Amino acid sequence: MTSDFQAIADRVEIEALRGEFTDAAMMRDRARLASLFTPDGVLRMPNVPTEAVGREEIRTGGERLQSMWDFFVQNTHPGSIQLDGDTATGRAYMHEVVRLRDGSSHLNYAIYHDRYQRTDEGWKFAERVYEVRYVDNTPLPGSAPSAAGPTTA
Repeated sequence: MTSDFQAIADRVEIEALRGEFTDAAMMRDRARLASLFTPDGVLRMPNVPTEAVGREEIRTGGERLQSMWDFFVQNTHPGSIQLDGDTATGRAYMHEVVRLRDGSSHLNYAIYHDRYQRTDEGWKFAERVYEVRYVDNTPLPGSAPSAAGPTTA
């Protein structure tokens, strides 16, 4: 019974880790996002293409991408988690909307293929690989509130 409770706790903590990733991305908190990885963790985004190894590269790579955005919205949908002692694998499903400063737009449906590692600080990403399954580059008709100016009542 104890191992059942540990498995539940592990799954909850891994799901929280994935939620923290999305929150850090949405809040543009690149230092927090990088802290969610093991010190030698890897973030791979073949469609960009980019590969960042280690927390510092993950932070600076995220800042570089962020500087290109007019706006960015990311939603994470739960996927699978397979526990194996102090390691685990899983997937998270993504829906993203982004408009770059150059005016191009992207609507993505993607999957993060994850490897997790239990550490003294809790579960961390050992690796995240971003796989785009669908992209629509049609210009977005809306605007970000900051781009539209202040709203009036």
